[in-house]
Amino acid sequence: MSPSVTVIATVKNEASSIGTLLDSLSRQTEQPDEIIIVDGGSTDNTVDTIRAHPLSQAGLVRTLVKEGANISQGRNAAIAAARGEIIASTDAGVRLSPVWLAELAKPFREQNPPPDVVSGFFFLDPHTVFETAMGATVLPAVTEIVPEHFNPSSRSVAFRKSAWERVGGYPEWLDYCEDLIFDFKLRKEGFRFAFAPQAIAYFRPRPNLAAFFRQYYRYARGDGKADIWRKRHAIRYVIYLVALPSLIVLGFICSPLWWLLFLAGAAAMVRTPYKRLLPELGHYSWVERIQALLWVPLIRVTGDLAKMVGYPAGLWWRWRHHPPASRD
Repeated sequence: MSPSVTVIATVKNEASSIGTLLDSLSRQTEQPDEIIIVDGGSTDNTVDTIRAHPLSQAGLVRTLVKEGANISQGRNAAIAAARGEIIASTDAGVRLSPVWLAELAKPFREQNPPPDVVSGFFFLDPHTVFETAMGATVLPAVTEIVPEHFNPSSRSVAFRKSAWERVGGYPEWLDYCEDLIFDFKLRKEGFRFAFAPQAIAYFRPRPNLAAFFRQYYRYARGDGKADIWRKRHAIRYVIYLVALPSLIVLGFICSPLWWLLFLAGAAAMVRTPYKRLLPELGHYSWVERIQALLWVPLIRVTGDLAKMVGYPAGLWWRWRHHPPASRD
């Protein structure tokens, strides 16, 4: 007998996008046994939109309102209320491929021994040249993934409810990068991971640089709060505050050859984004292609600066609040 499956999601003020998620769930080739959505206190008509959807009218969706709940608290509340043995997690604002749930559920039935966690994947659903360039700059291609080491995003993942219980659920003291800490706890307990690259969630990236800066500031602040990726952040500070300024100064006062090292470093920073971007530009005009190419370095630098500001803010929060240890 196949294990029962509950799909969960958290929402807040998603009236304009929740219909897309529910419609994509209704088109799944394999339907879940139930869907639980936790609303964190929407001030628009998100809850009414959910309850009016045909899936809710058919009794498949349960909506829980948890005023003021963050994402971790909302996910934990949904999982605690779930009847399914397998929890399939996604987010508001995404569109799921028709085989998303079937691909996530398949390894639990077919692999021997079966996994405890199945990592899905995610693709961008860009609407503009900027969004296309941003996706190529910040998101890995599926061909770059090493399945054994891939830590899933909770916009596309499935896991046993018993595993969630054993690690104590999502960390409710974190507002960002909570799914990464959840992954770390699962790996630390020795749970088996599998990769399902066809279980795809499509999402639209941030529409402009300001929104992108805020997003990556919050991500890095979450890293600081959780005390993870110390080396990664330290390297970024060394590059921007020591290496690049030193090369510029040496280029002025010593030899122009130092500028070649500067340019080589800059090229290395955008090489992978350009490799991802070029195959995506076929349907754009030449002007739009040039715009996309110019956006990449600006997006890269903006994201790095946002992280350099956000990370110490998170460390300062951690120093003041003394949360549990979670460093990788």
